[in-house]
Amino acid sequence: MAKQKGIVKLEGSIGDLSFYKTSDGFLAREKVGIDKNRIKNDPAFQRTRENGSEFGRAGRAGKVLRTAFKMLLQNSSDKKVVSRLMTELIKVLQTDPVNARGERTVTLGDQSLLTGFDFNINSQLSTALFAPYSMSIERATGAVTVNLSAFVPGQTIVGPQGATDVKIVSGAAAVDFEQGISQGFVIKSEDIPLNNEEHAAIDLVHELPENSGGSLFLVLGLEFSQIVNGVRYPLKSGGYNPLTIVAIDQPEAIQEN
Repeated sequence: MAKQKGIVKLEGSIGDLSFYKTSDGFLAREKVGIDKNRIKNDPAFQRTRENGSEFGRAGRAGKVLRTAFKMLLQNSSDKKVVSRLMTELIKVLQTDPVNARGERTVTLGDQSLLTGFDFNINSQLSTALFAPYSMSIERATGAVTVNLSAFVPGQTIVGPQGATDVKIVSGAAAVDFEQGISQGFVIKSEDIPLNNEEHAAIDLVHELPENSGGSLFLVLGLEFSQIVNGVRYPLKSGGYNPLTIVAIDQPEAIQEN
């Protein structure tokens, strides 16, 4: 592909060239066409069919996972989160030890590879939150918990310039990639001033269904705000808010496969 230069930017097609707009600017590329029937039936395209099948499966899994945390992602994601998450899900799918190439699934893959995934690459939890915290997932009871010990916000949370307050946010979800369904829950703390006064310990407790059959995901993040003349404003529509997958519990029956 090539970048378009000049005052006039084109979108659409002219002859064998396609012009389009992306987050990286206006681009142009030459059209390349291969007969669809040949791709579907020609043995030479077997690997292409396998890759396409798994690419689509990873894409659907990504949509299910994003839907589970939709409420939080509205304030804590970057423009390329869809493609970045798909890349990681393909890695998970490729660890499936049971199915043949082209039939591998995220369900049977090692989902722990998603631990530490940042939904907002522009603001990562590991560089914003230094307050000590612990997590627990109890599949039998459905209790998913994040515990933060007492902390001093101004010393353990690194916010963007202008931030005066922060919320600790957490999401828990039961995700069934095969059925394409998820059930997610969100908890947010009160607004916490980013000062040097010690804040009491925080417990964020989610109650998922007991003995959920799918995978259990826990995300943790921050939402920054600024108070101006007594009015609270979110910063840059959430562009500075980190949100990260911090724990995953995959069913034992799947792990044993």
